[in-house]
Amino acid sequence: MTEKRPTLTLKPKAGGRNGGKKAGPARPGGAPGKGQTAPRGPGGTPPRGKESSTQRIEPAQRDAGHAPSRPKEEGPRLRQSYEVKAHVQLDYSPDLRTDSLAFALLGAASSLARVRAGMALPQALAEVFQAYDAPPHARGAMQDIAYRTMRQLGRSGVLLGLMTSKAPEPAMLAGLLECALALLDPPEGLDPPYDAFTVVDQAVFAAGAHPDFAHAKAMVNAVLRRFLREREQLVATAVRDSVAQWNYPQWWIDAVRAAYPADWQGILLAGNRQPPLTLRVNRRKTDVDTYLKTLAAAGMQAEQVGPSAVRLAQAVGVTQIPGFADGLVSVQDAGAQLAAPLLDLRDGMRVLDACAAPGGKSGHILETADVDLTALDADARRLVRVDQNLQRLGLAATVKAGAAEATDWWDGRQYDRILADVPCTASGIVRRHPDIRWLRRKSDAHQLATLSSKILDNLWQMLRPDGKLLFVTCSLWPQESEAQAAAFAARHGAVRLDAPGQLLPRSGAGQDHDGLFYALFHKARA
Repeated sequence: MTEKRPTLTLKPKAGGRNGGKKAGPARPGGAPGKGQTAPRGPGGTPPRGKESSTQRIEPAQRDAGHAPSRPKEEGPRLRQSYEVKAHVQLDYSPDLRTDSLAFALLGAASSLARVRAGMALPQALAEVFQAYDAPPHARGAMQDIAYRTMRQLGRSGVLLGLMTSKAPEPAMLAGLLECALALLDPPEGLDPPYDAFTVVDQAVFAAGAHPDFAHAKAMVNAVLRRFLREREQLVATAVRDSVAQWNYPQWWIDAVRAAYPADWQGILLAGNRQPPLTLRVNRRKTDVDTYLKTLAAAGMQAEQVGPSAVRLAQAVGVTQIPGFADGLVSVQDAGAQLAAPLLDLRDGMRVLDACAAPGGKSGHILETADVDLTALDADARRLVRVDQNLQRLGLAATVKAGAAEATDWWDGRQYDRILADVPCTASGIVRRHPDIRWLRRKSDAHQLATLSSKILDNLWQMLRPDGKLLFVTCSLWPQESEAQAAAFAARHGAVRLDAPGQLLPRSGAGQDHDGLFYALFHKARA
């Protein structure tokens, strides 16, 4: 007997003579039909607004320590189905052309399903790349689609809920639809990266190529075609929901609004924009003016946005950045480049960079002065990145595995300067890591603030009298930033020096940086 697999039903159109009209079938096949925009392949032109070249280097920009990701507490949740859920083959490698949009959509959908299970997006994509044996051009397309979708997940999820009777299952099927909707419904002011017909055609073909939801390809076709027909009405209805309007969990929206009543909308909008590619010029090897000329000679437009900061007009992969392999520059947000100068470094000092991985600030410290640096991190695997970054820059430090809240790694000799870039919710860097908003829970800020206070208390004893400790966090939540700094100063009688305090995320000319917090403390002589 043939087993019948259940399919989703579509919500009927609200009124009108054509409410029951069937959508035409999508064109079959892995390649676009005549007159369509071909999915970009090897040597082809990337989609407009391509993000993959920028996102390839994002893991290197995550300078702040972060606690392991957790499943989201709130977010764009579709209505739940109560049918028995079969195991999903997330690692199933589809028989599709690797240069097709269908292949990229399926890979992005698989990464979204992993994020829904609690995995950070960079790790999820790495698993998909390996499972699919994806070549570089396909990895770029998957990554671009996944990051686009994460930034629009609230809106896509609500739209999908308006068009279906229950949550599409498995989660990878929902992810496929959300990826397609993100491509069909780009943020205001941005052009669609592909023609609408191509997206629908390739999404249907992708669904048919996976055994767990091949039966649902007609539903995928109908949902996406309905969206194209009724887009204006559906979007108008969806954005009445604040999750769809802002693309954040409701608790996150409420928290930003409560903490920054005058700036909350700008903060949320900045977190949804694609981040710039900002470089830090290694002043031991060159200077900003000389490097800007090097970029101009390579046909790259750029501008200086800080003492050592250069922002490229167009993001590219690190292999295309002139002098990157030779250590002339590093990738680092303009706001993160404030740390080393604030430490007031001088040659011969003994310096600790606690929670150092992946080593961006360690490199900047050593570029600034000839110091005896210890780069510490609790995750020995992430310390490999620190070593790699320092080797590329031609610099050296004592790289050590150890928990900043413990003392078993410390030799008992006090430091002149300590950089405490503590673990946090990373709420200030969501434009680079849009999955964070969906992975975090409201309770995480309290738990991480408790850990951070232990780290700061522990490091204070390691600072010599007359030394300075710089407290840094990439969080927007006052509980992790200003409240933490004030409580620390009160506990230890620390003298607070001038520092930027809370930097809100900014996007645009002249003010383009992540959301970070800086507090500088001086330890008085006994």
